[in-house]
Amino acid sequence: MNADALNTLNQHLLTALAAAPAETRRLFHGRGRRWPGLEQLTVDWMQGVVLVSLFKEPAADELAALKRLLDELCQSPEWIGSQAHTLLLQHRYLPDSLTEALRGEMPDEWALTEGGLRYWVDFGRKQNTGLFLDMRYGRDWVRANASGKRILNLFAYTCGFSVAAIEGGADFVVNLDMSRAALSRGRDNHRLNGHDLGKVSFLGHELFKSWGKVKSGGPYDLVIIDPPSFQKGSFLLTKDYQRVLRKLPELLTADGCVLACMNDPALGADFLIESMGREAPGLRFEQRLENPPEFADAEPGGGLKALVFRQAPDL
Repeated sequence: MNADALNTLNQHLLTALAAAPAETRRLFHGRGRRWPGLEQLTVDWMQGVVLVSLFKEPAADELAALKRLLDELCQSPEWIGSQAHTLLLQHRYLPDSLTEALRGEMPDEWALTEGGLRYWVDFGRKQNTGLFLDMRYGRDWVRANASGKRILNLFAYTCGFSVAAIEGGADFVVNLDMSRAALSRGRDNHRLNGHDLGKVSFLGHELFKSWGKVKSGGPYDLVIIDPPSFQKGSFLLTKDYQRVLRKLPELLTADGCVLACMNDPALGADFLIESMGREAPGLRFEQRLENPPEFADAEPGGGLKALVFRQAPDL
């Protein structure tokens, strides 16, 4: 983060705050590798809270310069006009992802709006806030394709897909995640939107030990797979994704479809397409969902991969 890089960041943020979004959005996506010197920095608009995240430890003088820039930003007319009141700096490279409040106070809890739906997020407690902003179009797609369907949401986390599905008219959603705390937040998200929890179930289990429970809730019209790239002791993307795909034929209805997601920069969409071809050859690749424009990547096909597959009709 030299002076030129910081000047680039400053100009982006001033422009973004001058027309602050009505809903939550990423303001600056350095991890898209389009801005030299800023590859390890992102800035998110959390509707009054601005969250700056550092993914790699900067040199002491670079960190000091960044903090000076952010302090000046908080005094700018653009900041004042945006009605932002809190600026947080998260050190994602630290084991506890330490988050500093550089302006205002850390909210105990905070609700965001996306597509008219509401989601609770947490600051300063966990590495992730609870809502992955790059998956916005994925949630939109699920909402638009959920009507009348029975849906399985694997690696559900805080149930963002489930919220979108119920809002879109899904008959029932089964959420599975090994983190019961994340699923509890998912319940809160449904309640926040006034949803009928009788249409939602929450399974706090490790997937590979729970296929019987998962299968008993099916068959499903749509299976959503959005795993972490790595979760110590439970999931390694390059080894375990195939184990999930292998089970799809016995989980899906005859005309069912799959939304398979992956956000490992080292792997392209071909990894999922080829793996599906080997493990579940009855499913055909249909489309890759676009990523939101604020998540543009220097590499064609980079960033989040969200792919739709559909059961091929019997010939």
